[in-house]
Amino acid sequence: MFSHTRVALVTGANKGIGFAIARDLCRQFWGDVVLTARDAERGQAAVQQLQAEGLSPRFHLLDIDDLQSIHALRDFLRKEYGGLDVLVNNAGVFFDTDDHKPLHIKAEATMKTNFFGTRDMCTELLPLIKPQGRVVNVSSILGLVALKYCSPGMQKKFRSEVITEEELVGLMKKFVNDTKNRVHQNEGWPDMKMLTYGVSKMGITVLSKIYARKLSEQRRGDRILLNACCPGWVRTDMGGPTAIKSPEEGAETPVYLAFLPSDAEGPHGEFVMEKKVEQWEPPPEFPSWALL
Repeated sequence: MFSHTRVALVTGANKGIGFAIARDLCRQFWGDVVLTARDAERGQAAVQQLQAEGLSPRFHLLDIDDLQSIHALRDFLRKEYGGLDVLVNNAGVFFDTDDHKPLHIKAEATMKTNFFGTRDMCTELLPLIKPQGRVVNVSSILGLVALKYCSPGMQKKFRSEVITEEELVGLMKKFVNDTKNRVHQNEGWPDMKMLTYGVSKMGITVLSKIYARKLSEQRRGDRILLNACCPGWVRTDMGGPTAIKSPEEGAETPVYLAFLPSDAEGPHGEFVMEKKVEQWEPPPEFPSWALL
């Protein structure tokens, strides 16, 4: 018999923004918080650090690139809690701009984790989300930057309100193949410094819109809210030491979305930055840090 205790889960939570999100949830969430990491030693060290602060997270091993690992987590949540109340998909990878690996290698690895790993998490765990549950997919303003520099035809595809999950998956696979064949610019993909990361996050934002639409259609009465968000430019291993936000500041918008009131109607299926809904269209200007 499973416990009726509420449960929140954060992926990639052993450091950086994920760790800060897990800490805030431990402080504020009425229930258990499961901190996940793909490295058991680092994950346990993060748990011990929070325990030293008087907090009580649980740890579960999770590699979002490994479907068996996701299945093990799913079965654990089902057995222990009968479902899931809050899911924060934070885990992701980033190749620095001075990394000299071939572009298609970086594209394949980035897409595998950031897009397909997050998609697998949603596929397996969204059916477990309980009524009034909250799902937060950590995306990035670099997805909007990528959208801006796509061709008009490609922009139209990613901004379609009726794009299907299958069509989006096809586009993500096409991006990897186009980089492999060195035709990505001719095919309408952007030319930008953080190309692979930006396109993967563009995919995550659109995937979030698709899943929100499905939840509204299939579980209308359950009042589940699912959104994508940008934490900002944060001082982490990924963001670098010169970033403008601390991890704690970067956690603010994801945590805000995780704690949307039980009677809230929205936001749902939105891209949220600084706790505000951003339109899914390239703005006239971006923050200067987004174009570095």
